[in-house]
Amino acid sequence: MKARSSYGLSCLHTHTVFCDGKDEIEIYCRRAWEGGLHSLGFSAHAPVTRKTGIKSSWNLPDSRLEEYLDAVRAARRRWEGKLPVYLGLEVDYIGGLMGPADKDYREMGLDYLIGVVHYIIPPASGPFTVDGSREELDRGIGEGFGGDGEALMGCYWDQVAAMIRAGGFEILGHVDLIKKNNQLSAGPPFFDPAGPAYLRRIGETAVLAGEAAARSGMAVEVNTGGMSRGRINETYPSPEMLKLFREQGVSAIINADAHRAEDLESHYGEALETMRKAGYTATVLFEGREGERPRWGERKL
Repeated sequence: MKARSSYGLSCLHTHTVFCDGKDEIEIYCRRAWEGGLHSLGFSAHAPVTRKTGIKSSWNLPDSRLEEYLDAVRAARRRWEGKLPVYLGLEVDYIGGLMGPADKDYREMGLDYLIGVVHYIIPPASGPFTVDGSREELDRGIGEGFGGDGEALMGCYWDQVAAMIRAGGFEILGHVDLIKKNNQLSAGPPFFDPAGPAYLRRIGETAVLAGEAAARSGMAVEVNTGGMSRGRINETYPSPEMLKLFREQGVSAIINADAHRAEDLESHYGEALETMRKAGYTATVLFEGREGERPRWGERKL
């Protein structure tokens, strides 16, 4: 049995066998309870095929959506009084096709949505994901952007900005995912993370997030999933970008982006230290909804 944690934190970003996770819902619940988590939320990758025509091996199939919703609700009932269990989805913004603001998500009775960008659809080529294999990314840059990695970077941040403006989500997920294949990769960097173009885009994104947080109560996640999977050596967002969010008054919640139950709370110590260095004095904890806004508790750092 895992030793009970002293962190007292939660994880609202988890993936089970319903999408690309490795463990069943009940295994996550037991691991979270044994580890002393404050609460646990499930956030399957929302289906994309019916809305977009994109074939995916890692999104929740459209045909299993209701089964997933029912399974999480059943877990909530089983664990009532011991572990708060929340029902969510991780929803991709794909310009012109789907996004967290779509009306149907609000009709599902979900507790929260995580808004993300994975997919890029260039005008001249087919869709690809920015966090897939480096080979997929290189092909997408070559076919969709004429080999210009900086153009892909700009397109990614355009999609993030459009998603933030559209709203409809409670948590801004792995916001600088674009850096994944720029770090710890055999290939050369495809954009300069210290260059003026990139720094301008992350600054603009933080300002938009601050405005959205004031309107809707949205929080940004400090995501440790890239670290636990050995793909990057820091959180999403980067320490530098997290400081910008703090300066804009955006609350932050730590999430593991767990694809295995054993990854719950993975690298949470580093995430806490990253938040402290960015100037945060507390992390938020989800405690339900009040009308259209999330209700956040606080855990002092």
